[in-house]
Amino acid sequence: MLKDLRIGLGITASHCTYEEVIPMIKQFTELGATVVPIITYSVLTAATRFGTGEEWVEKIEEASGSKVVSKIVEAEPFGPTNPLDCMVIAPMTGNSISKLANAQTDSPVLMAAKATLRNGKPVVLGISTNDALGLNGMNIMKLLSTKNIYFIPFGQDNPHNKPNSLIADFTKIIPTVEHAIQFKQFQPLLISHQL
Repeated sequence: MLKDLRIGLGITASHCTYEEVIPMIKQFTELGATVVPIITYSVLTAATRFGTGEEWVEKIEEASGSKVVSKIVEAEPFGPTNPLDCMVIAPMTGNSISKLANAQTDSPVLMAAKATLRNGKPVVLGISTNDALGLNGMNIMKLLSTKNIYFIPFGQDNPHNKPNSLIADFTKIIPTVEHAIQFKQFQPLLISHQL
């Protein structure tokens, strides 16, 4: 189903989840899709206990077989001249959720999402935020009701210590995309993480 499709894979600064997302990139390529990796500035420049930007860019490019798109001007052509069949943002931070829900396009990832929506193609979100059940709740609800936006199933990852936190089950990226390209939401949307 994904063979010969161009999948944009946007990665934002939820550094603790990158290890889960990299194997999913390889799954897309094994299924015959072309993965176009797109990153935010913070992915490119941040050095955290999970690794440096340079290390993650190297891993992303190795898994996808493509150079990362790291500038807004590189992402803009995904609209009129070089469209994607589907745009996935995983992980997607609360900051990027807020910006997308309020039409702010200040990163390559958000520009690629805007371009994909402009083309009437699906955008799939894999949220990872400590503020999902806080102030960002209204932004998530706004995106849930937006045409052509679909979510990787998500749930509370640590309800006792981080009661406002939600994270997607990144192992469900592939079936979510397979449904999204048919303009359907993969179900169930709300899940219980194994605690």
